[in-house]
Amino acid sequence: MHLPDRNRKIEMILLPHLPILWVLLSKEHLISYIGASAGMRSAGTISLLLRTLLILIYIVNACLLHIMPYRDKCRSSVRIRIMYGGHLIIRFCLWGLLFQLVILLLRLPFRLAPTDVAWPVVLLADGIFAAVHFYLLILNGYLRILCTCRSIGIWKRVLFLCFLWIPVLHLFFAKYLSRRACEEFDAERCRFENRLARTDSQICATRYPLLMLHGIGFRDLRYFNYWGRIPKELVRNGAVVYYGHQEAWGTIEENAEIIRRKILEVLEENHCDKVNIIAHSKGGLDARYLISALHMEDQVASLTTISTPHQGSELLNLLNRLPDNIYHFVSSLFDRSFSRFGDQHPDCYHASKQLSPEFCREFNAKYPDSPEVYYQSYASVLKRPLGDDLLSIPHLLMNLSGASRNDGLVTEGSAKWGTFKKTFISTGRRGISHGDMIDLKREDYKGFDVIEAYVGIVAELREMGF
Repeated sequence: MHLPDRNRKIEMILLPHLPILWVLLSKEHLISYIGASAGMRSAGTISLLLRTLLILIYIVNACLLHIMPYRDKCRSSVRIRIMYGGHLIIRFCLWGLLFQLVILLLRLPFRLAPTDVAWPVVLLADGIFAAVHFYLLILNGYLRILCTCRSIGIWKRVLFLCFLWIPVLHLFFAKYLSRRACEEFDAERCRFENRLARTDSQICATRYPLLMLHGIGFRDLRYFNYWGRIPKELVRNGAVVYYGHQEAWGTIEENAEIIRRKILEVLEENHCDKVNIIAHSKGGLDARYLISALHMEDQVASLTTISTPHQGSELLNLLNRLPDNIYHFVSSLFDRSFSRFGDQHPDCYHASKQLSPEFCREFNAKYPDSPEVYYQSYASVLKRPLGDDLLSIPHLLMNLSGASRNDGLVTEGSAKWGTFKKTFISTGRRGISHGDMIDLKREDYKGFDVIEAYVGIVAELREMGF
Protein backbone atom coordinates (compact mmCIF):
# COMPACT_ATOMS: atom_id res chain seq x y z
CA MET A 1 0.00 0.00 0.00
CA HIS A 2 1.08 3.55 -0.60
CA LEU A 3 0.81 6.54 1.65
CA PRO A 4 -0.97 9.67 0.48
CA ASP A 5 1.19 11.87 -1.72
CA ARG A 6 3.18 14.91 -0.63
CA ASN A 7 0.31 17.29 -1.39
CA ARG A 8 -1.75 15.63 1.33
CA LYS A 9 0.97 16.54 3.85
CA ILE A 10 0.96 20.17 2.71
CA GLU A 11 -2.83 20.30 2.99
CA MET A 12 -2.70 18.84 6.49
CA ILE A 13 -0.24 21.53 7.57
CA LEU A 14 -1.81 24.59 5.91
CA LEU A 15 -5.58 24.06 5.90
CA PRO A 16 -6.05 24.04 9.71
CA HIS A 17 -4.92 27.69 9.69
CA LEU A 18 -7.94 28.99 7.83
CA PRO A 19 -8.29 32.16 10.01
CA ILE A 20 -4.70 33.22 9.26
CA LEU A 21 -5.08 32.50 5.54
CA TRP A 22 -8.39 34.36 5.60
CA VAL A 23 -6.68 37.49 6.98
CA LEU A 24 -3.75 37.20 4.57
CA LEU A 25 -6.23 37.17 1.67
CA SER A 26 -8.00 40.36 2.77
CA LYS A 27 -8.20 43.19 0.24
CA GLU A 28 -6.16 45.46 2.54
CA HIS A 29 -3.35 42.93 2.49
CA LEU A 30 -3.63 42.08 -1.21
CA ILE A 31 -3.45 45.68 -2.29
CA SER A 32 0.12 45.81 -1.06
CA TYR A 33 0.97 43.11 -3.62
CA ILE A 34 -1.14 44.17 -6.61
CA GLY A 35 -0.37 47.85 -6.16
CA ALA A 36 -2.45 50.82 -5.06
CA SER A 37 -2.98 51.85 -8.68
CA ALA A 38 -5.15 48.81 -9.30
CA GLY A 39 -7.63 50.21 -6.83
CA MET A 40 -9.62 48.81 -3.96
CA ARG A 41 -12.28 47.34 -6.26
CA SER A 42 -9.84 44.97 -7.99
CA ALA A 43 -8.32 43.96 -4.67
CA GLY A 44 -11.79 43.34 -3.22
CA THR A 45 -12.81 41.16 -6.17
CA ILE A 46 -9.60 39.13 -6.02
CA SER A 47 -9.95 38.77 -2.25
CA LEU A 48 -13.53 37.49 -2.57
CA LEU A 49 -12.54 34.96 -5.21
CA LEU A 50 -9.52 33.71 -3.27
CA ARG A 51 -11.45 33.43 0.00
CA THR A 52 -14.28 31.54 -1.74
CA LEU A 53 -11.71 29.22 -3.32
CA LEU A 54 -10.03 28.78 0.08
CA ILE A 55 -13.30 27.69 1.74
CA LEU A 56 -14.10 25.26 -1.07
CA ILE A 57 -10.64 23.77 -0.91
CA TYR A 58 -10.91 23.39 2.85
CA ILE A 59 -14.32 21.68 2.72
CA VAL A 60 -13.27 19.26 -0.01
CA ASN A 61 -9.94 18.38 1.57
CA ALA A 62 -11.40 18.10 5.06
CA CYS A 63 -13.84 15.52 3.71
CA LEU A 64 -11.03 13.68 1.91
CA LEU A 65 -8.91 13.68 5.05
CA HIS A 66 -11.74 12.12 7.06
CA ILE A 67 -12.18 9.47 4.39
CA MET A 68 -8.39 9.18 3.99
CA PRO A 69 -8.19 7.67 0.49
CA TYR A 70 -5.08 5.80 -0.52
CA ARG A 71 -4.11 3.30 -3.17
CA ASP A 72 -4.37 -0.33 -2.10
CA LYS A 73 -2.13 -2.76 -3.96
CA CYS A 74 -2.61 -5.54 -1.40
CA ARG A 75 -6.37 -5.91 -1.91
CA SER A 76 -6.79 -5.83 1.84
CA SER A 77 -10.05 -6.35 3.64
CA VAL A 78 -12.32 -3.44 4.50
CA ARG A 79 -11.27 -3.79 8.15
CA ILE A 80 -7.59 -3.33 7.30
CA ARG A 81 -8.28 -0.34 5.05
CA ILE A 82 -10.35 1.39 7.71
CA MET A 83 -7.74 0.69 10.38
CA TYR A 84 -4.77 1.84 8.31
CA GLY A 85 -6.63 4.97 7.27
CA GLY A 86 -7.01 5.74 10.98
CA HIS A 87 -3.26 5.35 11.43
CA LEU A 88 -2.60 7.80 8.58
CA ILE A 89 -5.06 10.34 9.96
CA ILE A 90 -3.46 10.31 13.41
CA ARG A 91 0.05 10.49 12.01
CA PHE A 92 -0.67 13.52 9.85
CA CYS A 93 -2.57 15.20 12.69
CA LEU A 94 0.44 14.89 14.96
CA TRP A 95 2.62 16.51 12.31
CA GLY A 96 0.02 19.24 11.82
CA LEU A 97 -0.06 19.98 15.57
CA LEU A 98 3.73 20.21 15.59
CA PHE A 99 3.61 22.74 12.76
CA GLN A 100 1.00 24.72 14.69
CA LEU A 101 3.52 25.12 17.53
CA VAL A 102 6.18 26.24 15.06
CA ILE A 103 3.85 28.95 13.76
CA LEU A 104 3.26 30.28 17.27
CA LEU A 105 6.90 30.13 18.34
CA LEU A 106 8.32 31.77 15.21
CA ARG A 107 5.51 34.35 15.05
CA LEU A 108 5.22 33.75 11.30
CA PRO A 109 2.02 35.80 10.79
CA PHE A 110 3.82 38.92 12.05
CA ARG A 111 6.45 38.44 9.36
CA LEU A 112 3.95 37.91 6.55
CA ALA A 113 1.43 40.71 7.06
CA PRO A 114 1.18 44.36 8.10
CA THR A 115 1.55 45.16 11.76
CA ASP A 116 -1.80 46.95 11.92
CA VAL A 117 -3.64 43.58 11.98
CA ALA A 118 -4.86 42.47 15.41
CA TRP A 119 -2.78 39.33 15.36
CA PRO A 120 -3.37 38.25 18.97
CA VAL A 121 -7.08 37.93 18.17
CA VAL A 122 -6.36 36.21 14.85
CA LEU A 123 -3.93 33.78 16.48
CA LEU A 124 -6.46 32.95 19.19
CA ALA A 125 -9.14 32.26 16.59
CA ASP A 126 -6.64 30.26 14.54
CA GLY A 127 -5.66 28.18 17.57
CA ILE A 128 -9.27 27.35 18.42
CA PHE A 129 -10.06 26.51 14.80
CA ALA A 130 -6.98 24.28 14.44
CA ALA A 131 -7.71 22.54 17.75
CA VAL A 132 -11.24 21.67 16.65
CA HIS A 133 -9.99 20.64 13.20
CA PHE A 134 -7.35 18.28 14.57
CA TYR A 135 -9.55 16.96 17.37
CA LEU A 136 -12.27 15.84 14.95
CA LEU A 137 -9.69 14.17 12.73
CA ILE A 138 -7.96 12.44 15.64
CA LEU A 139 -11.36 11.33 16.93
CA ASN A 140 -11.99 9.80 13.51
CA GLY A 141 -8.68 7.91 13.50
CA TYR A 142 -9.03 6.98 17.17
CA LEU A 143 -12.44 5.35 16.68
CA ARG A 144 -11.38 3.68 13.44
CA ILE A 145 -8.53 1.87 15.16
CA LEU A 146 -10.48 1.02 18.31
CA CYS A 147 -13.21 -0.61 16.22
CA THR A 148 -10.96 -2.52 13.81
CA CYS A 149 -7.56 -3.26 15.40
CA ARG A 150 -7.48 -6.83 16.72
CA SER A 151 -4.30 -6.41 18.75
CA ILE A 152 -6.01 -4.22 21.37
CA GLY A 153 -7.69 -5.94 24.30
CA ILE A 154 -11.18 -5.13 25.56
CA TRP A 155 -10.01 -3.40 28.74
CA LYS A 156 -7.66 -1.20 26.73
CA ARG A 157 -10.49 -0.19 24.43
CA VAL A 158 -12.55 0.86 27.43
CA LEU A 159 -9.61 2.76 28.91
CA PHE A 160 -8.88 4.59 25.66
CA LEU A 161 -12.52 5.57 25.26
CA CYS A 162 -12.38 7.15 28.70
CA PHE A 163 -9.27 9.19 27.91
CA LEU A 164 -10.47 10.16 24.43
CA TRP A 165 -12.24 13.20 25.85
CA ILE A 166 -9.26 14.59 27.79
CA PRO A 167 -7.36 17.22 25.72
CA VAL A 168 -3.61 16.75 25.19
CA LEU A 169 -3.55 13.46 27.13
CA HIS A 170 -5.54 11.76 24.39
CA LEU A 171 -2.71 12.53 21.95
CA PHE A 172 -0.41 10.05 23.68
CA PHE A 173 -3.03 7.33 23.43
CA ALA A 174 -3.64 8.25 19.80
CA LYS A 175 0.07 7.80 19.12
CA TYR A 176 -0.02 4.37 20.76
CA LEU A 177 -3.06 3.31 18.75
CA SER A 178 -1.44 4.54 15.56
CA ARG A 179 1.64 2.41 16.25
CA ARG A 180 -0.42 -0.71 16.99
CA ALA A 181 -2.44 -0.23 13.80
CA CYS A 182 0.74 0.19 11.76
CA GLU A 183 2.22 -3.02 13.22
CA GLU A 184 -0.93 -4.97 12.43
CA PHE A 185 -1.01 -3.55 8.92
CA ASP A 186 2.64 -4.51 8.34
CA ALA A 187 1.90 -8.06 9.49
CA GLU A 188 -1.09 -8.25 7.15
CA ARG A 189 0.98 -6.90 4.27
CA CYS A 190 3.74 -9.46 4.87
CA ARG A 191 1.12 -12.19 5.05
CA PHE A 192 -0.34 -11.01 1.74
CA GLU A 193 3.09 -11.00 0.10
CA ASN A 194 3.78 -14.50 1.42
CA ARG A 195 0.49 -15.75 0.03
CA LEU A 196 1.26 -14.14 -3.30
CA ALA A 197 4.67 -15.80 -3.40
CA ARG A 198 3.16 -19.18 -2.46
CA THR A 199 0.36 -19.14 -5.02
CA ASP A 200 -0.39 -22.74 -6.12
CA SER A 201 2.71 -23.99 -4.27
CA GLN A 202 0.70 -26.22 -1.86
CA ILE A 203 3.60 -26.19 0.61
CA CYS A 204 1.36 -27.56 3.40
CA ALA A 205 0.01 -30.48 1.37
CA THR A 206 1.41 -33.19 3.65
CA ARG A 207 1.32 -36.87 2.79
CA TYR A 208 -0.93 -37.58 5.77
CA PRO A 209 -3.82 -35.46 7.12
CA LEU A 210 -3.27 -33.16 10.10
CA LEU A 211 -5.05 -33.79 13.39
CA MET A 212 -4.89 -30.80 15.73
CA LEU A 213 -5.37 -31.41 19.46
CA HIS A 214 -6.29 -28.63 21.89
CA GLY A 215 -5.12 -28.18 25.47
CA ILE A 216 -6.84 -28.28 28.83
CA GLY A 217 -9.81 -26.03 29.58
CA PHE A 218 -10.91 -25.59 25.95
CA ARG A 219 -12.95 -27.36 23.32
CA ASP A 220 -12.98 -27.30 19.52
CA LEU A 221 -16.09 -25.16 19.39
CA ARG A 222 -17.93 -24.38 16.19
CA TYR A 223 -18.09 -20.60 16.61
CA PHE A 224 -14.75 -20.08 18.32
CA ASN A 225 -11.84 -21.95 16.80
CA TYR A 226 -9.25 -22.84 19.43
CA TRP A 227 -6.52 -22.46 16.81
CA GLY A 228 -7.54 -18.98 15.64
CA ARG A 229 -6.52 -18.07 12.11
CA ILE A 230 -4.02 -20.94 11.79
CA PRO A 231 -6.13 -23.76 10.26
CA LYS A 232 -7.55 -21.52 7.53
CA GLU A 233 -4.04 -20.60 6.37
CA LEU A 234 -2.90 -24.21 6.46
CA VAL A 235 -5.88 -25.28 4.33
CA ARG A 236 -5.19 -22.38 1.97
CA ASN A 237 -1.75 -23.85 1.40
CA GLY A 238 -2.93 -27.39 0.76
CA ALA A 239 -3.27 -29.02 4.20
CA VAL A 240 -6.10 -31.36 5.17
CA VAL A 241 -7.03 -30.41 8.76
CA TYR A 242 -9.09 -32.22 11.39
CA TYR A 243 -9.65 -31.62 15.11
CA GLY A 244 -9.44 -34.05 18.00
CA HIS A 245 -12.67 -32.90 19.69
CA GLN A 246 -11.48 -34.28 23.02
CA GLU A 247 -12.98 -32.93 26.22
CA ALA A 248 -11.85 -29.72 27.88
CA TRP A 249 -11.46 -31.28 31.33
CA GLY A 250 -11.14 -34.92 30.36
CA THR A 251 -8.31 -37.00 31.79
CA ILE A 252 -5.46 -38.15 29.57
CA GLU A 253 -6.91 -41.65 29.37
CA GLU A 254 -10.43 -40.52 28.41
CA ASN A 255 -9.24 -37.97 25.86
CA ALA A 256 -6.88 -40.45 24.25
CA GLU A 257 -9.78 -42.81 23.60
CA ILE A 258 -11.76 -39.98 21.97
CA ILE A 259 -8.76 -39.13 19.78
CA ARG A 260 -8.32 -42.80 18.83
CA ARG A 261 -11.87 -42.97 17.50
CA LYS A 262 -11.35 -39.69 15.61
CA ILE A 263 -8.18 -40.99 13.95
CA LEU A 264 -10.01 -44.08 12.72
CA GLU A 265 -12.66 -41.83 11.18
CA VAL A 266 -10.02 -39.70 9.46
CA LEU A 267 -8.18 -42.72 8.09
CA GLU A 268 -11.39 -44.17 6.66
CA GLU A 269 -12.49 -40.87 5.17
CA ASN A 270 -9.14 -40.14 3.50
CA HIS A 271 -8.24 -43.74 2.58
CA CYS A 272 -4.85 -43.41 4.22
CA ASP A 273 -3.01 -45.31 6.95
CA LYS A 274 -1.57 -42.52 9.16
CA VAL A 275 -2.06 -38.99 10.43
CA ASN A 276 0.24 -36.18 11.58
CA ILE A 277 -0.68 -34.87 15.03
CA ILE A 278 -0.07 -31.27 16.09
CA ALA A 279 -0.87 -30.90 19.78
CA HIS A 280 -0.86 -27.90 22.06
CA SER A 281 -0.35 -28.01 25.84
CA LYS A 282 -1.98 -31.07 27.49
CA GLY A 283 -3.01 -32.29 24.05
CA GLY A 284 0.59 -33.47 23.65
CA LEU A 285 0.25 -35.75 26.70
CA ASP A 286 -3.07 -37.05 25.37
CA ALA A 287 -1.35 -37.89 22.08
CA ARG A 288 1.63 -39.59 23.73
CA TYR A 289 -0.69 -41.81 25.77
CA LEU A 290 -2.64 -42.56 22.59
CA ILE A 291 0.51 -43.71 20.81
CA SER A 292 2.17 -45.69 23.60
CA ALA A 293 -0.68 -46.96 25.80
CA LEU A 294 -3.37 -47.47 23.15
CA HIS A 295 -0.79 -48.77 20.64
CA MET A 296 -1.65 -46.35 17.82
CA GLU A 297 1.94 -45.99 16.66
CA ASP A 298 1.09 -47.57 13.31
CA GLN A 299 -1.58 -44.92 12.69
CA VAL A 300 0.50 -41.88 13.69
CA ALA A 301 3.34 -40.70 11.45
CA SER A 302 4.51 -37.75 13.53
CA LEU A 303 3.70 -35.90 16.74
CA THR A 304 4.46 -32.18 16.99
CA THR A 305 3.94 -30.77 20.48
CA ILE A 306 3.57 -27.05 21.08
CA SER A 307 4.17 -25.79 24.65
CA THR A 308 3.33 -29.19 26.13
CA PRO A 309 4.33 -29.69 29.80
CA HIS A 310 6.21 -32.97 29.27
CA GLN A 311 7.95 -32.49 32.61
CA GLY A 312 4.86 -30.97 34.22
CA SER A 313 4.04 -27.39 35.14
CA GLU A 314 5.47 -25.78 38.26
CA LEU A 315 2.20 -23.91 38.60
CA LEU A 316 0.60 -27.17 39.80
CA ASN A 317 3.08 -27.30 42.68
CA LEU A 318 1.59 -24.02 43.87
CA LEU A 319 -2.01 -25.10 43.32
CA ASN A 320 -1.40 -28.36 45.16
CA ARG A 321 -0.75 -26.34 48.30
CA LEU A 322 -4.44 -25.48 48.44
CA PRO A 323 -6.55 -27.52 50.87
CA ASP A 324 -7.92 -30.54 49.05
CA ASN A 325 -11.55 -29.72 49.84
CA ILE A 326 -11.18 -26.27 48.28
CA TYR A 327 -9.49 -27.78 45.22
CA HIS A 328 -12.38 -30.26 44.86
CA PHE A 329 -14.96 -27.49 45.22
CA VAL A 330 -13.39 -25.24 42.57
CA SER A 331 -12.97 -28.24 40.26
CA SER A 332 -16.65 -29.12 40.62
CA LEU A 333 -17.58 -25.60 39.49
CA PHE A 334 -15.54 -26.09 36.31
CA ASP A 335 -17.09 -29.51 35.76
CA ARG A 336 -20.64 -28.17 35.95
CA SER A 337 -19.81 -25.28 33.61
CA PHE A 338 -18.11 -27.35 30.91
CA SER A 339 -20.72 -30.08 30.96
CA ARG A 340 -22.91 -27.46 29.28
CA PHE A 341 -20.32 -27.02 26.52
CA GLY A 342 -20.26 -30.68 25.59
CA ASP A 343 -17.99 -32.46 28.10
CA GLN A 344 -19.53 -35.85 28.84
CA HIS A 345 -17.21 -36.73 31.71
CA PRO A 346 -15.53 -33.54 32.96
CA ASP A 347 -12.99 -34.23 35.69
CA CYS A 348 -11.15 -30.99 36.39
CA TYR A 349 -9.63 -32.29 39.61
CA HIS A 350 -7.78 -35.28 38.12
CA ALA A 351 -7.18 -33.72 34.69
CA SER A 352 -5.35 -30.75 36.23
CA LYS A 353 -3.43 -33.00 38.65
CA GLN A 354 -2.06 -34.84 35.62
CA LEU A 355 -0.05 -31.71 34.75
CA SER A 356 2.02 -31.82 37.94
CA PRO A 357 5.76 -32.55 37.68
CA GLU A 358 5.38 -35.61 39.92
CA PHE A 359 2.70 -37.17 37.70
CA CYS A 360 4.65 -36.39 34.52
CA ARG A 361 7.78 -38.10 35.83
CA GLU A 362 5.80 -41.30 36.37
CA PHE A 363 4.01 -40.83 33.04
CA ASN A 364 7.29 -40.46 31.11
CA ALA A 365 8.76 -43.57 32.71
CA LYS A 366 5.65 -45.67 32.10
CA TYR A 367 4.95 -44.61 28.50
CA PRO A 368 8.18 -44.29 26.49
CA ASP A 369 8.16 -42.99 22.92
CA SER A 370 7.54 -45.33 20.04
CA PRO A 371 10.41 -45.71 17.52
CA GLU A 372 7.77 -45.82 14.77
CA VAL A 373 6.72 -42.20 15.34
CA TYR A 374 8.66 -39.00 14.72
CA TYR A 375 8.51 -36.70 17.77
CA GLN A 376 9.34 -32.99 17.67
CA SER A 377 8.56 -30.06 19.97
CA TYR A 378 8.42 -26.26 20.18
CA ALA A 379 8.31 -23.81 23.09
CA SER A 380 7.70 -20.12 23.68
CA VAL A 381 8.77 -17.60 26.32
CA LEU A 382 7.20 -14.50 27.86
CA LYS A 383 9.72 -11.77 28.59
CA ARG A 384 7.90 -10.01 31.41
CA PRO A 385 4.96 -10.68 33.75
CA LEU A 386 2.73 -8.03 32.19
CA GLY A 387 3.43 -9.28 28.68
CA ASP A 388 0.12 -11.13 28.54
CA ASP A 389 -2.98 -9.88 30.34
CA LEU A 390 -4.48 -13.34 30.79
CA LEU A 391 -1.33 -15.06 32.02
CA SER A 392 0.42 -12.25 33.89
CA ILE A 393 -0.34 -13.67 37.35
CA PRO A 394 0.59 -17.30 36.50
CA HIS A 395 3.78 -16.07 34.82
CA LEU A 396 4.71 -14.02 37.88
CA LEU A 397 3.97 -16.93 40.23
CA MET A 398 6.12 -19.28 38.16
CA ASN A 399 8.98 -16.78 38.16
CA LEU A 400 8.74 -16.43 41.94
CA SER A 401 8.84 -20.22 42.27
CA GLY A 402 12.10 -20.31 40.30
CA ALA A 403 10.64 -21.45 36.97
CA SER A 404 12.33 -18.91 34.72
CA ARG A 405 11.86 -18.73 30.93
CA ASN A 406 8.24 -19.80 30.81
CA ASP A 407 5.22 -18.92 28.68
CA GLY A 408 2.92 -18.29 31.62
CA LEU A 409 2.08 -21.96 32.19
CA VAL A 410 4.96 -24.11 30.88
CA THR A 411 8.72 -23.66 31.12
CA GLU A 412 10.96 -23.91 28.10
CA GLY A 413 12.66 -26.97 29.54
CA SER A 414 9.38 -28.78 30.17
CA ALA A 415 8.21 -28.17 26.58
CA LYS A 416 11.24 -29.96 25.11
CA TRP A 417 10.54 -33.47 23.86
CA GLY A 418 11.91 -35.60 21.06
CA THR A 419 13.63 -33.39 18.52
CA PHE A 420 13.41 -29.91 20.00
CA LYS A 421 13.17 -27.44 17.15
CA LYS A 422 12.78 -23.91 18.44
CA THR A 423 11.70 -21.50 21.17
CA PHE A 424 9.44 -18.80 19.76
CA ILE A 425 9.99 -15.32 21.15
CA SER A 426 9.08 -11.91 19.76
CA THR A 427 11.55 -9.11 19.10
CA GLY A 428 9.46 -6.72 21.19
CA ARG A 429 9.35 -6.46 24.97
CA ARG A 430 6.32 -8.70 25.30
CA GLY A 431 7.47 -12.20 24.36
CA ILE A 432 5.15 -15.04 23.31
CA SER A 433 2.73 -16.61 25.76
CA HIS A 434 1.12 -20.03 26.04
CA GLY A 435 -2.07 -18.65 24.45
CA ASP A 436 -0.21 -16.79 21.70
CA MET A 437 0.99 -20.12 20.32
CA ILE A 438 -2.59 -20.98 19.29
CA ASP A 439 -3.48 -17.46 18.12
CA LEU A 440 -5.87 -17.17 21.07
CA LYS A 441 -6.27 -13.39 20.80
CA ARG A 442 -5.98 -13.21 16.99
CA GLU A 443 -3.20 -10.63 17.43
CA ASP A 444 0.07 -9.98 15.60
CA TYR A 445 3.24 -9.28 17.54
CA LYS A 446 6.46 -7.60 16.54
CA GLY A 447 8.94 -10.15 15.22
CA PHE A 448 6.54 -13.12 15.46
CA ASP A 449 3.83 -14.33 13.11
CA VAL A 450 2.09 -17.36 14.59
CA ILE A 451 0.36 -18.19 11.30
CA GLU A 452 3.64 -18.28 9.39
CA ALA A 453 5.17 -20.31 12.22
CA TYR A 454 2.64 -23.09 11.70
CA VAL A 455 2.95 -22.88 7.93
CA GLY A 456 6.68 -23.43 8.40
CA ILE A 457 6.11 -26.38 10.76
CA VAL A 458 3.73 -28.13 8.38
CA ALA A 459 5.85 -27.33 5.32
CA GLU A 460 8.80 -28.98 7.05
CA LEU A 461 6.73 -32.08 7.79
CA ARG A 462 5.87 -32.23 4.10
CA GLU A 463 9.53 -31.99 3.13
CA MET A 464 10.34 -34.85 5.53
CA GLY A 465 7.83 -37.07 3.77
CA PHE A 466 5.09 -36.97 6.39
